[in-house]
Amino acid sequence: MSAHPGTPPHPHPLTARAAAPVAVDSHAHVFLQRLPLASARRYAPAFDATPAQYLGLLDAHGITHGVLVQPSFLGNDNRFLLDTLRAHPGRLRGVVMTDPAADEKELASLDAAGVVGVRLNLVGQPLPDLGTPGWQTFLARLKALDWHLELHREAADLPALLDAALPAGCRIVVDHFGRPHAAQADGDLGFAALLRRAASGRVWVKLSAAYRNARGVPQADAQSACACARALLEAFGPERLVWGSDWPHTQHQDQADYARSLGALADWVPDAAQRRRILGETAAELFRIPPAI
Repeated sequence: MSAHPGTPPHPHPLTARAAAPVAVDSHAHVFLQRLPLASARRYAPAFDATPAQYLGLLDAHGITHGVLVQPSFLGNDNRFLLDTLRAHPGRLRGVVMTDPAADEKELASLDAAGVVGVRLNLVGQPLPDLGTPGWQTFLARLKALDWHLELHREAADLPALLDAALPAGCRIVVDHFGRPHAAQADGDLGFAALLRRAASGRVWVKLSAAYRNARGVPQADAQSACACARALLEAFGPERLVWGSDWPHTQHQDQADYARSLGALADWVPDAAQRRRILGETAAELFRIPPAI
């Protein structure tokens, strides 16, 4: 694979599906190296991931819409993401990072730009107490806007986060399979607890970036991802699972590209009708995308 993540490969056969007027990539990032970086960050990008590159990949693979997620290394400076949303209002939606003190006026402005959720990227960060009055007020504001709260954290810590957030009534989207422990996905108590939270009816999970949960043993990792996907599908059904490319696969560019990310969905969800539901109706409803372009 080329070291550059932005070159559109040939379309994968999965894009030849018979009927899916809307097909959504629920998780991607755009950024430029020259953008100001957050002072507290785990890494800094060594390449650009431009909107033009991303839209070219969507076109090459028959994906009609994309959801851009604020990268952690840009912190709460959402300006580049918002500019991109405003330039492509019919095709892109956004998930921002913002302070929980954000008021209704600020959130309404983000909503008008195409934002549909707020991300808490908590990997390597202290866990917030989402049960405090300040957080509950913020979550109530998300519910009023019909936004979701996106959680990115290892599975072991998800139960406490979910149990604190669910009473507020907003939708919750869990990143990257729920980040089960790579060496013990089948016995990960946090992952098992995530499956039980499906009964709430307000939790969605992204089938994305299985390589972020991997041990580096290709065959075993592929089997583990498929097992996790089957468990998630049984618990949540295609009505509350979405797919994401995780483009441009930051820190994993040597392991993934767009075609492989999309092709993996067929391994995780072998049934074509369920894949169409995940890519189409489920994602369109969650991210407030019209039924046709």
